[in-house]
Amino acid sequence: MTKPSPIPAGLRRKCGRCGKGNLFDGYLKFAPACSVCGQDFSVADTADGPAFFVGFLALIVLAPFYFVLPMLTLPIGLMALGYIAISAIAIGMCLALLPVFKATLFNLQIEHRAEEARFEDLGGD
Repeated sequence: MTKPSPIPAGLRRKCGRCGKGNLFDGYLKFAPACSVCGQDFSVADTADGPAFFVGFLALIVLAPFYFVLPMLTLPIGLMALGYIAISAIAIGMCLALLPVFKATLFNLQIEHRAEEARFEDLGGD
């Protein structure tokens, strides 16, 4: 069996080892293990990385609209509707991208055997 690339597998929310099993049991809850190859999904933790990247991407894409909207000469009702629309797009974008980013970062952690940093005593005291 050829090992899939972790990024395309993550974009499809599939296991980075076999490329077939689902990573998630729910919206963002990892399954205990891959149903196809048995890869243990408790070996890595994405922490806040996916939320940071998704929020940063949403900020880059939608910030210009938040800056331009107050400069327009619109009635207050249309201005409020514009803010509601931009906010709804931001929320929808974040909710749609979060599982994809979480799966991709998880697969990259598995691929590169990333671990939590450990500080060891380097002194000779």
